Amino acid sequence: MIDKLLPPAVRAVQAYGDVPDEPPYPGEADLIAKAVEGRRREFITTRRCARQALGLLGLPPAPIRPGPKREPVWPAGVVGSLTHCTGYRAAAVARATDVSSVGIDAEPHAPLPEGVLDSVVAPGDAETLRRVTARDPATHWDRLLFSAKESVYKAWFPLTRRWLGFEDACLEIDPVARTFTAHLLIAGDRLDGSPPLTELRGSFLVARGLVVTAVVSGPPER
Repeated sequence: MIDKLLPPAVRAVQAYGDVPDEPPYPGEADLIAKAVEGRRREFITTRRCARQALGLLGLPPAPIRPGPKREPVWPAGVVGSLTHCTGYRAAAVARATDVSSVGIDAEPHAPLPEGVLDSVVAPGDAETLRRVTARDPATHWDRLLFSAKESVYKAWFPLTRRWLGFEDACLEIDPVARTFTAHLLIAGDRLDGSPPLTELRGSFLVARGLVVTAVVSGPPER
């Protein structure tokens, strides 16, 4: 699924289930030593997907440890993103010379839990949700908005190393093209000195009971 949203330079691997009794990869066992079984399974499968995706770039397998903000730390010269939800795990990676950052997210295609939407919307989002719901009431647009903002954050953070709250990005959604644009409401100064981020663009897919979203920031400026 997620591969349909990504350009050829980004390699993705996904799984719809876990391998029973699969052990953690060497160098990662301590990260889930105290985790409940469900968390262990999603962690192990998602990391396996990541190593398989790295293999598609011609890179050897390696532990994928978390950084100080719990973000995955990729091998030098690689950017990527992980996601997991009930019944789905995926990883997407690319060489940093081809794209600047990647963000992916998957969610169950169901309404957000009661009270969550209020913490997700930014100015303008409520009107966007009204518009797209009127056009396609069968899609749970509140969940898609949540997922899109998760992907936006995952693409934003490696470029800025700064927090981006749900309220810090207002989304335009094109339900026909299945794309979205996140207009960033805070300063998007980039670590590499490139022009500040003012928006990030992504795409989405609703299928198999899931919402999947992806954001890819284009190649770094030289």
